[in-house]
Amino acid sequence: MNTEDPAAGTPRRAAQAPGPKEPSGVDLARVALRAAKEQARARGDAARQKKQARRGGGLRSGARADGRDPLKLGAAINRLITERGWETPAAVGGVMGRWPQIVGEDLAKHCVPQRYDEDERVLVVACDSTAWATQLRHLAPALVARLNQDLGQGSVRMIKVLNPGGPARRYGPLRAPGSTGPGDTYG
Repeated sequence: MNTEDPAAGTPRRAAQAPGPKEPSGVDLARVALRAAKEQARARGDAARQKKQARRGGGLRSGARADGRDPLKLGAAINRLITERGWETPAAVGGVMGRWPQIVGEDLAKHCVPQRYDEDERVLVVACDSTAWATQLRHLAPALVARLNQDLGQGSVRMIKVLNPGGPARRYGPLRAPGSTGPGDTYG
């Protein structure tokens, strides 16, 4: 909007809308006060923590749950297993404890899991006779599938079946020279 200045005869601009308002003294004082209160609060918290540490109390838990509160034993063990990355070994350990339910009572009486190789993902099972070892070898693919279904896909790659150990080889008058010991039937 242009208006003429009657004295000079030249156009004059009307007052424009003010731009961004500069903080005045009162606004600056409010900002400074807010910053001072935050700093004082931080210093007070630090002093309170130092005082509690000197008393041997450390940080104390309040009315709400936080990470310092005690846990139930099961929750603490689950948290430890997760933090350490022991999920698969713990699950396989559970399988060893539930072996009779997984393979059946009859097979569990004669075949016992010995160890689990986490790197190779191999479950090692020992049998008390070669007949049961052969039976377990035939059932191994189905057992691997069942274990992977229970533990998570890829947890067990194969089952290694150990043959039974024979009786101690004794030297004596009734031993035939060059004999390798008893035969294949151990039980």
